[in-house]
Amino acid sequence: MVNILWVDDEIDLLKPYILFLEAKGYSITAAIDGNEALDVLAAKPIDIMFLDENMPGLTGLEVLNMVKNRYPALPVIMVTKSEEEHIMEQAIGSKISDYLIKPVNPNQILLTLKKHLETKRLVSEQSTMNYQQEFRNIGLQLMGNMDSNEWIELYKKLVYWELELSESEDTSIFEILKQQKIEANVQFSKYYEKNYQNWIRNDSGGEPLLSHRLLSNKVFPHLKEDKPTFLIVIDNFRFDQWKALQPMVEEYLRVEKEDLYYSIIPTTTQYARNALFAGLMPYDIKRVYPDLWLDEDEQGNKNQNEHLFLQKQLARHNMDIKTTYHKVLNVQYGKKMIDNLPNLMQNKLNVIVYNFIDMLSHARTESDLVRELAEDENAYRGVTRTWFAHSPLLEVLKFLSNKDVNVFITTDHGSVRVARPIKIKATKEASVNLRYKVGRLLDYNPKEVFAVAKPEDILLPRLNILSPYIFAKANDFFAYPNNYNHYVQYYKNTFQHGGISMEEVLIPFIHLKNK
Repeated sequence: MVNILWVDDEIDLLKPYILFLEAKGYSITAAIDGNEALDVLAAKPIDIMFLDENMPGLTGLEVLNMVKNRYPALPVIMVTKSEEEHIMEQAIGSKISDYLIKPVNPNQILLTLKKHLETKRLVSEQSTMNYQQEFRNIGLQLMGNMDSNEWIELYKKLVYWELELSESEDTSIFEILKQQKIEANVQFSKYYEKNYQNWIRNDSGGEPLLSHRLLSNKVFPHLKEDKPTFLIVIDNFRFDQWKALQPMVEEYLRVEKEDLYYSIIPTTTQYARNALFAGLMPYDIKRVYPDLWLDEDEQGNKNQNEHLFLQKQLARHNMDIKTTYHKVLNVQYGKKMIDNLPNLMQNKLNVIVYNFIDMLSHARTESDLVRELAEDENAYRGVTRTWFAHSPLLEVLKFLSNKDVNVFITTDHGSVRVARPIKIKATKEASVNLRYKVGRLLDYNPKEVFAVAKPEDILLPRLNILSPYIFAKANDFFAYPNNYNHYVQYYKNTFQHGGISMEEVLIPFIHLKNK
């Protein structure tokens, strides 16, 4: 039963309201002043409190401050005859849950109670019912012959329901959604595998926007405008993580447009981000700039030349503009860059790369503590929100919020939570990634992977004549037969990238402007 404390010096006049609420199953305790209210709170559990603003002795606002100091989580509804703005502002500033103007009617009070005590349950029930209605529609879509844009819209829909149902009290409906998402990933992987080669060679006529065409299509046209452009690339940033951060971003900047584009494979930094900045597929990067490309079997940082690739892509498009490139790997560098923001306003294009989320996904694999903090998709989004709320990146967006600039937030690839191991055999020289392999003498079941015997067919560099690429699909990951059980237990339910899934491939590109 819900326990209500109602504080009013004219409590006898509220008897009809109290009887109405008791008939609805609520338990009401009355108090005629602030001191009596504090005694009641100390003596028994109270779920919600109605508080009169104008009382003799301690005023409603004084009582409110004392209650919030001692019981910060208790919802307090201020009830008053006054409509003066400064009283409303004081009450809101003291963290009231709601504000009612006398005279109030019983249904108004009932609605307020449901709003503050039963919202989670009511929203959960409504969301469950709405998804049940949508479940069949999504299933029918998965049976159809969707194009690249329809896959984007379907993925957006699945992410929407994942966020809606993540806090649902009905765990069974969330499990149904998870299974439907797995099925969608299986079908998406087949679609991607079937069409990818045509897409990268512009042979299909309906190919989606891919990594190596992103800047020329989405960013470069805006460089003709008489304002600075800031391109923020958050490594390993998924669409659901963007939706988790969006409310914080929209406190400062307006979302002009929300797009998704398709990452190339392998969905890793070495391939996808180099392609993004170079405006070329990896095969062509190695062919045109052999001194700037490092193969899988070569030592060194595979992404140390992104700024040079960007400059060369701009030059190919005859764009002679002032640019800067910043790679933020720690908080100290991020803060230093914030101090330099006024100077960056003199440049036409400023690129800022953030590596935190990629480091988080790797740390989650290697650290038991981080695994506990980000044990599932919802918790992973929560850690991302916490990072963003305290990051220099948010300070960058605050600075830009009152400037006449174009701001783009995007990424190079996402990651997927892997669950199903696939046995393969490989030599020691094979790449170590769990979602794709390249190397000699790979032994695998061709029905379980997307295999490319000739890397040049999908514009990837060839290591040697007997080094195909194979890609894991959906939520699969590669596991070696040696020490198989230990290996599977260690990597199962970790977030990995490199293969083909909606989470890795369908990634956000967000255009922001000031309000």
